Amino acid sequence: MLKDKTAVVLGVANKRSIAWATAQELSEQGVRLLLTYQGERVEQSVRELAATIPGTICLSCDVTQDEDIAALMAKAGESSGGGLDFLVHSVAFARSEDLAGSFSSVTREGWRMALDISAFSLVALTRAVAPLMEQRGGGSVVTMTFLGSERVAPNYNVMGVAKAALECSVRYLAHEFGPKNIRVNAVSAGPIRTLSASGVAGFKGMLEVMSERSPLKRNIDAHEVGRTARFLLSPDAGGITGQVVYVDAGYCIMGV
Repeated sequence: MLKDKTAVVLGVANKRSIAWATAQELSEQGVRLLLTYQGERVEQSVRELAATIPGTICLSCDVTQDEDIAALMAKAGESSGGGLDFLVHSVAFARSEDLAGSFSSVTREGWRMALDISAFSLVALTRAVAPLMEQRGGGSVVTMTFLGSERVAPNYNVMGVAKAALECSVRYLAHEFGPKNIRVNAVSAGPIRTLSASGVAGFKGMLEVMSERSPLKRNIDAHEVGRTARFLLSPDAGGITGQVVYVDAGYCIMGV
């Protein structure tokens, strides 16, 4: 069902990225990929990964810059012959000092940066990609979130607030773009060893708690998240929008 579709995937940093696992799952079903990178620090890594999937295109994009987003969509539309089908948003950032210590010590700038990159970017990207999806008769957007949006996760701090804003944005975007047959959903992943997770103090303890208390008594891997994202993007999930789907071995249902 996904053969010859085109997806823009944001957030690939290295081979352990959830975004990369999602890209691989899409590619296996025939989806043509456009991967983004920000700056020279990750460009080489993204290009090396892209080279393993023939036909994959790499494009630069700083999600804090509206002109970068506009340029990305223009180039993506041109390279796909007009229109896009899917957008995978796996972008989040907070300064290390805002992920440690007390939550109330977050600075105004740290708060602004975390919410801009981690939440507003979804709004800006969905708004920009919508005209391209309309050319295909509709499309689907998936973003990545975490349980820290609704429960306290020690040392997650301002990122929890950003993820709460992200999930709320998913609902409002789903409502706005639904009449254009554009669906917007989120996958709430359990803790996975990724580059971004390494910035959260006590992350190893989070993995241990999840494996001990989740109904499945284990942790998850990035490809389980990727397969769920692929499902949400696909026509099989055509009646699903505005939802947060949990892929966390059932941990979110536990009270104690």
